[in-house]
Amino acid sequence: MAEPQDLNAPELRDRAVAAALGRAPFDVLLTGGRVIDTATSEIREADVGLVGPLIASVHPRGSRSDAGQVIALEGALVAPGLIDMHMHIESSMTTPRRYAEVVVPQGTTTVVWDPHEVGNVAGLPGVEWAIAAAKDLPLRVLTLAPSCVPSAPGIETAGAEFNAPEMAEMLAWDGIHGVAEVMDMRGVLNRSEKMRGIVDAGLASGKLVCGHGRGLEGAEVQGFAAAGIGSDHEITSGEDLLEKLRAGFTIELRGSHDYVLPGAVAAISGLPHMPQTLTLCTDDVFPDDLVTEGGMIDVIRRLVRYGLPPVDAIRAATLNAAMRLGREDLGRVAPGRRADLIVLGDFERFAVEHVFVSGREVARSGHLLGGEPGQPAAAFTDTVKLAPLSPEDFLLRAPDATVERVEINTVFRPRFTEWRRLEVAVREGLLDLPEDKLIMAVIHRHGRRDARPSLGVLDDWGSWTGAIATTIAHDSHNLCVFGRDPADMAAAANALIGCGGGMAVARGAKVTALLPLPVCGLLSDEPATETALALARLRDAAAEVADWLPPLRSFKALTGASLACNPGPRVTDMGLGDGATGELRGVFDLRPA
Repeated sequence: MAEPQDLNAPELRDRAVAAALGRAPFDVLLTGGRVIDTATSEIREADVGLVGPLIASVHPRGSRSDAGQVIALEGALVAPGLIDMHMHIESSMTTPRRYAEVVVPQGTTTVVWDPHEVGNVAGLPGVEWAIAAAKDLPLRVLTLAPSCVPSAPGIETAGAEFNAPEMAEMLAWDGIHGVAEVMDMRGVLNRSEKMRGIVDAGLASGKLVCGHGRGLEGAEVQGFAAAGIGSDHEITSGEDLLEKLRAGFTIELRGSHDYVLPGAVAAISGLPHMPQTLTLCTDDVFPDDLVTEGGMIDVIRRLVRYGLPPVDAIRAATLNAAMRLGREDLGRVAPGRRADLIVLGDFERFAVEHVFVSGREVARSGHLLGGEPGQPAAAFTDTVKLAPLSPEDFLLRAPDATVERVEINTVFRPRFTEWRRLEVAVREGLLDLPEDKLIMAVIHRHGRRDARPSLGVLDDWGSWTGAIATTIAHDSHNLCVFGRDPADMAAAANALIGCGGGMAVARGAKVTALLPLPVCGLLSDEPATETALALARLRDAAAEVADWLPPLRSFKALTGASLACNPGPRVTDMGLGDGATGELRGVFDLRPA
């Protein structure tokens, strides 16, 4: 979004002062509402007068009627526009303009976007595209510079590599607002030359330096903060939340891990007051959830349902966020601030009735006004640089075909993975896995190294009857295939190679569902509702072949199964890598864990 006018232009301030004093009419007057004051926690009856992009006055109900447009609110609540402090548009599988179509009517007016996924696929040109694609939208997109491309150097290969020079270059761009989540925790704490240079470039720029502190405890939390990293969204429990608040981090409490939220609310409720350094974010929301449940507004609904006072939830998503961003113009319904406003019907459903961005009404009753935003996207549609694969590519062969049994490394359980070992029978040189074990294949798709499948064995993923393939695979976004039958796995993989990326399900060697995502193998420029329906169909097909057991063994776990920066083993395009140690080994490499 290009801001429509400098808020400090003297002629604008002149007009606002005149309107506030009753010497000139407002452009827009919101009457009969109740203002949520994020500074005082009050909810008070007041009318709000707008002049251009400014709030000119918040004054007693019914005391003014002179305005170019009067909107009667009939007791509805007026709040600042919601600010999503950490998110990846790519997780919605839609381009920025399609994302804006959905979230703006839901009350989100500002997002802090880490285009990490696009950067991992398309490098610096991808980040430049992200900035350009976010312009001229009714959504303010504050783009950050991806800090970890790849997320775990040495144990995975992405489509590009960003070091300190690339970070310094991006930070010099007008459209970059800081360093995106620093995920190479080991590199930060070990003071690796690469991560030291990236973080120092961020500190020297005076812009945000954001973190990813998954699994850090005690001295490691202190060291991560001492390195100059200012925020974290990787909260795993209420205790983790408190430790990181006490270490001085701004917390971006994310809605994508719902099972964490009740404990987080309990921890917050035990404090003497609501922390100023608590903000909210969505992080990752799939398109069907985004359309049916919502983005930031759904995070607020759930936090309130778990016991957080509504005004505290609103403050975390507005004023606290604005203060972290250094945006004095955002986060308050107060004179002199930017007129980013939302009108809520109540605190039960949190239905958003009106959305204003810089004084202009951009959405009403759940619908975006003014037609399709932005321009169609046709960039980076050739990023799956692979020839068709055969079933033989997915066979797990023993190092010695003459043995009857062999011991192997396995990756135990989704998300919070552990090294395990398993003794497996060998038949005609091939591993005969038990029915409850799964093969995961990762194929480098960016054309920068050998594209032969890297195979690993997953344990505690249930018994499957088909295969699922995806090019959405945090964070290097190589082609990942999960299954047992090589013919199923080849069918799913080849469907994505043919359409330029996305997600596919196969059973009986035939594709049963396909979601094409041709932009970077991550995004579609179709309306989000259509992408959501296609994903819902694919989820249904996936449930027919996979043995889910939420919250860990779930559809969403597919996209994070190769997230190599996190502690514990992950299958990558280079083997089995552990983000905590930097160790890389193979299925048959039985060194002590």
